[in-house]
Amino acid sequence: MTDAISIAPTQPDDPEDRRRRILAIVGSSSGNLVEWYDFYCYAFFALYFAPVFFPASDGTSQLLKSAAVFAVGFFMRPIGGWLFGRLADRLGRRTSMMISVLMMCGGSLAIAVLPTYATVGAAAPILLLIARMVQGLSVGGEYGTSATYMSEVATKGSRGFYASFQYVTLIGGQLLASLVLIILQTFMTKQELMDYGWRIPFVIGALAALVALFLRSSLAETATKKDLESKESGTFSALFKHWRAFAVVVAYTAGGSLSFYTFTTYMQKYLVNSAHIETVTASRIMTACLLVYMLIQPIFGWLSDKIGRKANMLLYSGLGTLMVVPLMTAIGATKDPYASFGLIMIGMAVISFYTGISGIVKAELFPTHVRALGVGLSYAVANSLFGGTAEAVALYLKEVGMESSFFWYVTVMLGIGFIASLIMPNPKKHGYLDGDGTVEEALGQKPARMVAA
Repeated sequence: MTDAISIAPTQPDDPEDRRRRILAIVGSSSGNLVEWYDFYCYAFFALYFAPVFFPASDGTSQLLKSAAVFAVGFFMRPIGGWLFGRLADRLGRRTSMMISVLMMCGGSLAIAVLPTYATVGAAAPILLLIARMVQGLSVGGEYGTSATYMSEVATKGSRGFYASFQYVTLIGGQLLASLVLIILQTFMTKQELMDYGWRIPFVIGALAALVALFLRSSLAETATKKDLESKESGTFSALFKHWRAFAVVVAYTAGGSLSFYTFTTYMQKYLVNSAHIETVTASRIMTACLLVYMLIQPIFGWLSDKIGRKANMLLYSGLGTLMVVPLMTAIGATKDPYASFGLIMIGMAVISFYTGISGIVKAELFPTHVRALGVGLSYAVANSLFGGTAEAVALYLKEVGMESSFFWYVTVMLGIGFIASLIMPNPKKHGYLDGDGTVEEALGQKPARMVAA
């Protein structure tokens, strides 16, 4: 195993330590980028492969079925969050991240070579579903482990800034998938994309995952031998001692995940189906939005280091609750691409108060021996129930003529997130990374102690 990186405070002028930490962030981020690129290729190319797996005369019906399979991938996330969280807390963050990216490689390669409905009939969508389940399992484990690793490898006073690169690479994966889509749309006809072009991005993803696997093999471990060998490391019994922190994280992650997927993956389809913007134009709008969205994440991570994570969370959930209905209504009513870009960016800027610190604000609420499990499982549960179903719910409500109900649904969940943010202890004072580690006491719960091996 590569030498561990100590998470103890270091001298701010130690260039060698800073270099090692930056390289660790880059190494873990590369795998994160590939994982999310592979996962989002499905969402962005659904417009082209939905007909070959789900034959139907109505375009919205096809998208609804493909979105349902997308959602199933999310339902595998809690299992992945538990499995890889346990691996990370018992065998190490590095080992867990290597296994997750290898599984994503296999899932993407499987989708790339799947037969269509015309070839094998009903077996085609079943095989697609299985491949998505493998990818969902992988991504479910990726988030918690990489969030834990990046929060532990960063130095005190700059954890928000460094941890923000998790969403830089997460959004970067979406952006890369969108760029591949635009390139293929430029050089291939719509029929060629529907016939075989949609397979190309999945082949690219499988190859990139192998590169990420190599980079992750050189990462240093952040968990200590004592933490990994504790009898309670990565167990449900130990995590249950922090159940109130777990519940708070689930509550504010539900609104964060739902709003994130509303303004990213679903937004392209919303522009096409509701605003009636041409498909290629919608792809270009979303690519531009995702580029800016990716670049501003470190700003919001840095801001949290200055004003505190709790302030960020209150701004995200409070402003989000007020903005969703008027903003989504305005986006659906305009056909001007520049106006659409501006309106979408308003939503993304507000959500950035959360996404810029998404990993670190969870990691600070759990002690080392259950941190990966606590972060991964809480995120996966909320993400699968609300983020993964965002498209399916939105498309269903549109199909039954109740599209605006979806806007109110997002609003209510952000309102719940606001309440959770109010309840959340201030990580700067009570967090396990920089505070005094009295999260449970701040939540009115008796603090739990780790049992040594």
